[in-house]
Amino acid sequence: MPIKSRIRTVPHYPHQGIMFRDITTLLKDPVGLRATIQEIVNRYKDMKIDKVAGIESRGFIVGTPVAYELGLGFVPIRKKGKLPAETVGRDYELEYGTDRIEIHTDAIQKGDRVLLVDDLIATGGTAEAAAGLIQDMGGIVVECCFVIDLPDIGGRARLEKQGHKVFALCEFEGD
Repeated sequence: MPIKSRIRTVPHYPHQGIMFRDITTLLKDPVGLRATIQEIVNRYKDMKIDKVAGIESRGFIVGTPVAYELGLGFVPIRKKGKLPAETVGRDYELEYGTDRIEIHTDAIQKGDRVLLVDDLIATGGTAEAAAGLIQDMGGIVVECCFVIDLPDIGGRARLEKQGHKVFALCEFEGD
């Protein structure tokens, strides 16, 4: 079952010239959703992983069922000010300005082996910041896992250049 065929492309969203890869069509399809989660679970079921971390918000949608199926806990990595207890954070660059993601200070223990999950890797800025947060807390990023890779934008190469392993279920060439 090709997952890629269940992902909608929305031209010129959110800006002219952008081809937005929309996973809502994949998520609403019970066969597509099950296949997505199962493919990821099958990849990681025999690896030593202690926790799954997901990046807000679509990383929560994919990461939580993966954690459940693997019998692991799930750690949310959220935008600034969204977590209720003490946090640590990292700033990262956006197309116009900067943003910040945060994680609870008690979410990752030194030596925890963490699978980082999100829906899409484009420039890699958010994933780079999330992986950095995990490492700042003493965690080990086992792999960065995405449903979609946009290889022409360079995020995968950016993460690999920093020594991170990267896996994606499918790729879309171009923007």
